[in-house]
Amino acid sequence: MEAMREAWTDHRLDDLVKHMDQSFERVDRQFERVDRQFERVDCRFEQVDRRFEQVDRRFDSVEARFDALQRTLIAVGGSLTVAVLASAVLSHL
Repeated sequence: MEAMREAWTDHRLDDLVKHMDQSFERVDRQFERVDRQFERVDCRFEQVDRRFEQVDRRFDSVEARFDALQRTLIAVGGSLTVAVLASAVLSHL
């Protein structure tokens, strides 16, 4: 154990520090690249969100049209029912 301590000279420690600094600089650059990639992904998600909003508006429009069609069918069905009942009553008079 004593031999290892003697082997760590100031020069070797300086080299280690320099190497670690370079390694951290490399890691920082990699994180910067990752951050840029995440920014691009965020932009893509914003575009997807806008498209979903457009799709939601279209579905709202289609839903409103189906609601109007349902009201029309109910009105027509009710009118036909009244007409059939009225004709049945009038035919028995």
